[in-house]
Amino acid sequence: MQVTGNTILITGGGSGIGRALAEAFHRRGNEVIIAGRREDVLRKVADANPGMKTAVLDVQDPQGIERFAARMAEAFPKLNVVVNNAGMMQVENWRTDQVDLSTAEATITTNLLAPIRLTAALLPQLKRQAKSTVFTVSSGLAFLTLAHTPTYSATKAAIHAFSDALRYQLRDTTVDVVEIAPPYVQTELMGEQQASDPQAMPLAAFIDEVMSILETQPNAREVLVKRVYPLRFAAEQGYEKYMEQFHAFNDHFGAGLGV
Repeated sequence: MQVTGNTILITGGGSGIGRALAEAFHRRGNEVIIAGRREDVLRKVADANPGMKTAVLDVQDPQGIERFAARMAEAFPKLNVVVNNAGMMQVENWRTDQVDLSTAEATITTNLLAPIRLTAALLPQLKRQAKSTVFTVSSGLAFLTLAHTPTYSATKAAIHAFSDALRYQLRDTTVDVVEIAPPYVQTELMGEQQASDPQAMPLAAFIDEVMSILETQPNAREVLVKRVYPLRFAAEQGYEKYMEQFHAFNDHFGAGLGV
């Protein structure tokens, strides 16, 4: 995609990667709408970035997504980019005899069903544009599972598969599909401690590299910063080496998560 002159909707735009992407696109002259559940959080971001728009959206509400898409079509007829960024990530304990499925179900709704529903609802409008882009946000964990967050990892693997399938089905339309697969980044996705974890990639550095890829590789299908390569291409080592990396990776992060 071209990184200027677009009208861009970003879910989960009030914090973390969503906010940072919104501000990066805003600085490049795009009309940016950030969406999320809390108007007060969105408003603070917009106030810090004059001209940025806000829109309240609960991605766990299927009917709300349909109504939201209709409002977008009316309020922003030039909308040509959607960034499906909203997500949640929580540790799950499957060793207990009574597994609490509430986290798994909420994760599937937020990370997988919501982007599928929102993309479906916005596709008619996106197809009317001369050029449009659907961004999906997966994760390096789509390719090397973090066993302590099994449903999160599963939803991100599904998002990768969905992105490939959607890109193929829409290949003869004006809609591109671009997947962003972040590594472990300094955000508050798993709590405040992650935002300052020295093992995580600084958010500003991640965004700078993402924007550089988009600017220099306008036909990119996957946006991969170098920090995510060991995860993204783990399986290409072959099964045995993949499993060695899988166990070492999970032993390391499991200790850090206290599980």
